Amino acid sequence: MSEHAHRAGATFVSGVAPQLGGRRPDRRGGAARWLGVAALCLAALVATWCASALVAGVRFKDAVALHDFTLLNRPHVDTVANALLKLLEPAPFTVLAVALVAVAVARKRPRLAVAVAAVSALAPLSCELLKPLLAHGHDQLPGAYIADASWPSGHATAAVVLALCALLVCPRHLRVLVGAIGACFVLAVGCSLLILAWHMPSDVIGGYLLGALWVALAVAALCIRAPGRRRDLRPTAARA
Repeated sequence: MSEHAHRAGATFVSGVAPQLGGRRPDRRGGAARWLGVAALCLAALVATWCASALVAGVRFKDAVALHDFTLLNRPHVDTVANALLKLLEPAPFTVLAVALVAVAVARKRPRLAVAVAAVSALAPLSCELLKPLLAHGHDQLPGAYIADASWPSGHATAAVVLALCALLVCPRHLRVLVGAIGACFVLAVGCSLLILAWHMPSDVIGGYLLGALWVALAVAALCIRAPGRRRDLRPTAARA
């Protein structure tokens, strides 16, 4: 499970940097490359669910890891974790997503604005649809009870969507800063979910992968040049 997730995450991060700068993505092969990243995320999703649902040893380790995280809970940790996760409830998440769309519009990137809006809607929706369809039992240790319909985590999905979409819409000179903040945010959300015993570790990994899958599909769509736009996409000096 962790190996597939690590490979998917490494491929996504290594591939995203060249696409997010001021330069337009290379359309030739760009869409195919990002569809490949999406396929890798999907494969890792399937592997994560199969391992956490069907392999007894993985289910037990999942429960042990959750138990170890719950031991970190303290009053001040609980307060911070709850405040962080409240940012990903439907209303605050929608406000943040609309803000990212507004940034893309302000930067005169209408296709990017549409892509961010689509991902922000479709990723959480797909997560809620998958939970009842893929519900499975968990090994339970004292101190935590996780319902069967918990995979993947909606909060983890939303965190990855916000972090990667922020990376997509931000100016190039802010890319490193936004990427670092986004990575810390995603990690903090995952730890908060486990410390508060809202989800199993496999649920969090599944949420991360689902969010990355939708963003990869969006970037693949952005790499497809619209018919009749070839001349419009050339630099002004070249057209002159």
